[in-house]
Amino acid sequence: MSADESRPARVEDVHELALAMPHTTVELGTGDNPVYQVGGKSFVFFRNPRPDAVDPETGERYQDVIVFWVEAEADKQALVQDEASPFFTTAHFNGHPSVLLRGSRVGELTREELAEVVQEAWLSRASARRATTWLNAHSLT
Repeated sequence: MSADESRPARVEDVHELALAMPHTTVELGTGDNPVYQVGGKSFVFFRNPRPDAVDPETGERYQDVIVFWVEAEADKQALVQDEASPFFTTAHFNGHPSVLLRGSRVGELTREELAEVVQEAWLSRASARRATTWLNAHSLT
């Protein structure tokens, strides 16, 4: 692993990694937040402050929530069940194949770990043909 890949991740890396995935387009969501899509399907987006994601001590809405799609509920649970994990979910996302991450906690991941989450999000939303092509190109099949 290169030093760059082992360094703490940054919010800018989310943008860079999402844009690096093939066939990615960017739409602007509510509040002009970026929504990264493949084939018209979102795989990463920056969420507006919502009443379901709040600071437990102050009750203030988180301003920096990023949503990542996952393939299945088991993948979601693997990311959110560990109390030390920076990933979380809320009741609003029950049954939704995604996990949440605060931008202020991105640095708890390495850039390589973040890349894996972004790639998995893309793979979960890309067509089978695009996913297979990408996996083959990266010798991951």
